[in-house]
Amino acid sequence: MSRAIALHSGRRQGSALFPQAHGDTGRSLPATRYWGEEGAPLSDDKDQEANRLSARAARYVKVGTNVGAVAARVAGQRLLGLDGDDARNAAALAAALGGLKGPIMKVAQLLATIPEALPTEYAQELIQLQSQAPPMGPAFVRRRMVAELGPDWAARFRSFEPQPAASASLGQVHRAMAHDGEPLAVKLQYPDMQSAVEADVNQLRVVFALHARMNPAVETGEILKEITARLREELDYVLEARHTALYGHIFADRTNIRVPRVRPELSTRRLLTMSWLEGRPLMDYKPAPLEHRNTIARAMFRAWWYPFSHFGVIHGDPHLGNYTIFTEPAARPGDGAAEGLGVPAGINLLDYGCIRTFPPRFVQGVIDLYTGLLHDKRDLVVHAYETWGFRGLSAELIDTLNIWARFIYGPLLDDRVREIADGTTPGQYGRREAFAVHKALKEKGPVKVPREFVFMDRAAIGLGGVFLHLGARLNWHAIFNQTIEGFVLDEVGERQRAAFTAAGVPLPADGGPPA
Repeated sequence: MSRAIALHSGRRQGSALFPQAHGDTGRSLPATRYWGEEGAPLSDDKDQEANRLSARAARYVKVGTNVGAVAARVAGQRLLGLDGDDARNAAALAAALGGLKGPIMKVAQLLATIPEALPTEYAQELIQLQSQAPPMGPAFVRRRMVAELGPDWAARFRSFEPQPAASASLGQVHRAMAHDGEPLAVKLQYPDMQSAVEADVNQLRVVFALHARMNPAVETGEILKEITARLREELDYVLEARHTALYGHIFADRTNIRVPRVRPELSTRRLLTMSWLEGRPLMDYKPAPLEHRNTIARAMFRAWWYPFSHFGVIHGDPHLGNYTIFTEPAARPGDGAAEGLGVPAGINLLDYGCIRTFPPRFVQGVIDLYTGLLHDKRDLVVHAYETWGFRGLSAELIDTLNIWARFIYGPLLDDRVREIADGTTPGQYGRREAFAVHKALKEKGPVKVPREFVFMDRAAIGLGGVFLHLGARLNWHAIFNQTIEGFVLDEVGERQRAAFTAAGVPLPADGGPPA
C-alpha cells in the first residue's frame, strides 16, 4: 500500500512480533481482539465500526451515484441490442471508480486480470486504475488514533506527522518516530471500511449476475467468494501483522529482501505500526542501467516465488507501490548508477494485507503444471488443473486453459535471456491471450473458475507488469528452477506448519501435514 515503509534487515524480523518463533518466550495474540501494551488485548468493548446498516446504505448511495449511471448505460445498450461505445463507457467507469475510497477499486483491478470476468474494454481500463481519492484530513487522524490508542496516543510517540506520507483505497500511512528513536510507519484504516466491503461485495454480486446474462462464458461464483474472503481479511490489521511476521521469518537470512518489523504495543485491528523502510519508488529505476534493473527484478521474482514454493504463501498484490528499492551504502566509482539513484541492493517488501495461503498439494499442482507444459505431458497438465480445482474439463476446455497457462508460464519455459513478454507494453500485457481465451470460452464454455486461481492469476499478471515496467532481461527459466530447487511436498507441509504456527497464521483450510 505505502510507497515507503520501514528500516530493518531481515535478521531482526523473524522474532520481532512473535519471539517464540526463534525459541524465545512469547505468546501469540488473539486474532479477533485489540492489542495493547506488551501485546495485551486493549478492549473487548463493542466494535463501533462493525458492519452497520446505516454505513452500508451510505456506501450504496456513494458507489451507486458514481458507477450506477455507467452501469445502467452499458446494461441498456446490451439488453436492447444497441451498439454502445464500450471504450468510452469503460473510461467513464474507471474515472468514477478512481475517486472512491474503499474496496471497490481493488475489486476492479483484480477482476481486470481474470480472462472473461469482465468485458475486454473494461479490463483494459481497469487494470491501469489508480486511486485518485484524496487522503483523510487531521480530524480523521485524531479520531482514529484516539479510538485505537486512547486520548493520550500522542504521548506514545516521540513525533507523529499529521499529513499522510501515502494513501490508498483502504487506508493511509503516516510517518512517526518511537521514543527509542526508531522511524515508524503508522497505517490507519479509513472509517467504516467493514460496511464498505459488505456493500461493495453485494453490488459486485449484481454486476456478476448482469454480466452472466449477457456473456456466461465464466461461472463467477467462486471468484466472488474468494474476493469476499480476501477483502475481509485485508481489514484485519492483527492478521496483517502476523503475515508480516511470517514473511520476516521466511526472509530472515536474505540480504536483498527486507520486511518491516511490527510494533504490537502501538497496533490494533485498525491501526498498524511498523518500522519505516527507507527506499526509492521502483519506477525511479526505469532509466537505470540494465544490470541494476535486473538486480531489482531478480529480488522481486524470488520475493514472490520462494515463499510460495517453500511455504505455500504468496503476496497477492504485486502493485508498484508495494515495493521500494534500497541501495548499497555508497556508490562505487564507475558503477554506472543513474544520477542520484545509487546502486540497488534489494527491495523493501511492503504491505501484507493481501496474502494468500495454500495447502502444499496446491503448490505441487502449480509445479506439476509447469513440468507438464515443459515436457508436453498432457496427463500431468490435466492432473494439475484438477489439483488447482478445475472440474469436468473437456479436451476443448483443457486446450483453452492451456492458452492462458502457456502465457503465464511462458517465460519460465523458455531457457534464454529475454524480457518477461517480448515486444509487449505493460498496458498490453495479457490482452492477446485474454482475447483468445474469451473467444474459445464463448464456443466451448462455460468454465467454473476455482477460488485458488483468482489470486495466483492476479499476482502473476501484476508481477509480469512490474518486470515489463523495469524492462528487465533475465533467464526466467533458470531463476525459477533455482528458486524451486529441492521442492519436496512433505517438506513444504512441515515447513509451513512450523512457520505459520510460530507467526500465529492459520493453516490453509485443508492444509498442513498431520500434527
